[in-house]
Amino acid sequence: MRIGFDNDRYIKLQAEHIRERIRQLGGKLYLEFGGKLFDDYHASRVLPGFAPDSKMRMLENLAKDAEVVVVINADDIESSKRRSDIGITYDDDVLRLMDIFRGAGIPVCGVAITHFTGQPHAEAFQARLESMGVHCYRHYLIDGYPSNVDLIVSDEGFGKNDFIETTRPLVVVTAPGPGSGKLATCLSQIYHEHKRGVNAGYAKFETFPVWNLPLKHPVNVAYEAATADLDDNNIIDPFHLDAYGEITVNYNRDVETFPVLKAMMERLFGESPYQSPTDMGVNMVGRCISDDEVVQEAAKSEIVRRYYGIACKLKQTGEGQDELDKVKLLMSQAGVSADHSPAHAAALAKEEATGSPAGAMVLPDGTLITGKTSDLMGAASSLLLNALKHQAGIPDATYVVSDEALEPICRLKTDHLRSHNPRLHSDETLIALSISSATNPDAARVIAAAEDLRGCDAYFSVILSPADEKTYRNLGINVCCEPKYERRSLYHGQRA
Repeated sequence: MRIGFDNDRYIKLQAEHIRERIRQLGGKLYLEFGGKLFDDYHASRVLPGFAPDSKMRMLENLAKDAEVVVVINADDIESSKRRSDIGITYDDDVLRLMDIFRGAGIPVCGVAITHFTGQPHAEAFQARLESMGVHCYRHYLIDGYPSNVDLIVSDEGFGKNDFIETTRPLVVVTAPGPGSGKLATCLSQIYHEHKRGVNAGYAKFETFPVWNLPLKHPVNVAYEAATADLDDNNIIDPFHLDAYGEITVNYNRDVETFPVLKAMMERLFGESPYQSPTDMGVNMVGRCISDDEVVQEAAKSEIVRRYYGIACKLKQTGEGQDELDKVKLLMSQAGVSADHSPAHAAALAKEEATGSPAGAMVLPDGTLITGKTSDLMGAASSLLLNALKHQAGIPDATYVVSDEALEPICRLKTDHLRSHNPRLHSDETLIALSISSATNPDAARVIAAAEDLRGCDAYFSVILSPADEKTYRNLGINVCCEPKYERRSLYHGQRA
């Protein structure tokens, strides 16, 4: 896997830039932290070399000066909204986020429940947090937000919100997902600080789009593909161009809301410290790309992955046609097609040759490995086993898990666990392989090769079962599936 991003430089440069912004804005900064803090796998895919926890490691460099406010929308609590990537509810993710910050030595000073109108589940969540010793604060809806600046920046607007007690120079404001109210929380805090005679500033941290890359750079196009469901569009920042004569990239929502945000800051401070949405940002990602060719190719692959993900969602739910159409257009702009990876054509060819679902994977050395459906294994299992054997240097004809070891597991599934599918999923195959490793050194070598597959691309001729998809995701393998089912059934839920 070729590296195109200098992660160590990023951590150092980003921390230095945030410290400088704190100094520029009077010694107290509310930093709106967008995107994923701990598990930014999108960034690690489009910027090879970027570690998924890079942003958290950067914040650890600022730990002695930082504290955290976690924000959650009361309506998201009420609707039990879930994160699509890890499947947990937003309120549970608040607990997860607090645990991770505390584990990193960064204190969480409280949880802000925004858009509060007396929602019963939000009240229950607040009581639950307070029973754990967590400080909670209520922030309310403001009529005419964000356009009614006179009301918003007043005692009847931000002034009605609870003031969150903070003590450190850097306050990181984060949330389980978009629409939580991070910006409003930051501005509300600045209003209250100003009333208390404290000069506090605001800045925004967003990894994408990368402001100092071209508008149609594949990394920025990949961001549009990743947020196709939000209808975000990258655009040239007109305010920055007008103020400085410099072309920079931002996205439509920040550009659309900037005039109102600028007016709020002028009301608070007498003048705005920022002349453009780009000015507000502190992102240093674009300064740390070490090989643009590598990064461009990685971003193109990510655009194609997003295409397959949305195509499968459309097949499974009937929703997402507009998203799919948008990503098709983005693929055209990036100059890629659905056949961008050779593994795609190889998986379809293997299915045609065998008459059953198949898969293919591109290994780190460029080798193309395929896997087919057999009596004992599904396509995901056989592909994974074949790839591991290749990485371990085990000949394809060598059995590392015997049929005698697999058959009892298959019988257990059908005879006792009431499964209609006797074939082993990839997680079950790994368990069988682990058992075999106790007596078979080759099996132990195969298991040890699992880390080599992290970051590889795998394509399947059918939609994978949730069990197989989860195993591949846990191994760090990027999965794309042809948007079709293995069986002609009406129901395609979890298969045992």
